[in-house]
Amino acid sequence: MLPLRDTIPSKRTPIVNWSLIILNIFAFIYQLQLSEEGMMALYTNFAVIPGNYLQPGSGWILSLSFMDMIPFVSCMFLHGGWGHNLGNMLTLYIFGDNVDDRMGHGNYLLFYLLCGFAASATHVALNAGSPVPVIGASGAISGVMAAYMFLYPQSKILMLFPIFIIPFFFHIRAYLYLGFWFLLQLYNGFSDLTGPESNGGVAFFAHVGGFVAGMILFKPFLDRGYEKNTRREAMKKYPQHISYENDRYWGRNTWR
Repeated sequence: MLPLRDTIPSKRTPIVNWSLIILNIFAFIYQLQLSEEGMMALYTNFAVIPGNYLQPGSGWILSLSFMDMIPFVSCMFLHGGWGHNLGNMLTLYIFGDNVDDRMGHGNYLLFYLLCGFAASATHVALNAGSPVPVIGASGAISGVMAAYMFLYPQSKILMLFPIFIIPFFFHIRAYLYLGFWFLLQLYNGFSDLTGPESNGGVAFFAHVGGFVAGMILFKPFLDRGYEKNTRREAMKKYPQHISYENDRYWGRNTWR
């Protein structure tokens, strides 16, 4: 199943979300220009390699200076192929604009980076000593998906499910799709804890870590004035139908 779009409009231009998508695309285009040696050097310096931070039974092996932390951010802008990049960017496009809208640009950027950091830290903790570089924005995006699920649980997500060569389209509630997605990451993660190399290259517990971080962090990062202003505008426009306006826009009953 492939999500295509949601049904919740954003009121403000999602500047940060679009900027993140553009940066990821440009970074991937840069990767395509590199030789095999250049790509390996890029991964060595800017991907998260668990063995550089944690060894079984010996704990943290680096001082964790500012330079040591750079890969925890830079890895979010590197991808392993077209499918990896485009899949992540489509997901960020679908869910990120609304979270950017509700948090405000600065809060959203910090939230995104913290979720990505938590995702990488989770992977490092569960894969001590692994020499395999970990890259991708999916950990940070998992946190965005968690925030979306709690903010817009009744939103409808348009899905594409191909049956042989026939495309089949249908809608599913956000909480069902995102909840099932999270459980699937847990299942796949627990099925093999030996590292992403034995899971088809997917760091499932990084997704889990990012999602849990998003669940915990999203409330403190919300723009407190945004909901009040939206309610005030709705009351002016629909003074007798505030519940209808709320259901139509938010996809749930916030003020009823």
